[in-house]
Amino acid sequence: MKKIFVGGLPPDADETSVTELFSKYGKVRSIKLVTDVFSGRCRGFGFVEMEGHEARAAIEALDGRIHNNTPLKVCFEDTTRRKGKGRGRRR
Repeated sequence: MKKIFVGGLPPDADETSVTELFSKYGKVRSIKLVTDVFSGRCRGFGFVEMEGHEARAAIEALDGRIHNNTPLKVCFEDTTRRKGKGRGRRR
């Protein structure tokens, strides 16, 4: 199972529309869209889980594709990034 980062989504994106977009390339196992706390609208990015070969096909087809007048950013989730914002504890 591979987790895919999806950026460049419109504010009116929902799980159904993202599933339709990715289901052309394989079975979508799960979707997590990041939403605004106050409005409940999509903040423009989210995560999709698919099997490895299906995820690679989706990334190849959708990365850079124009969707609702904005290019999509579709790539594997970067698991090497550090959690949090700071450098750590200062002394």
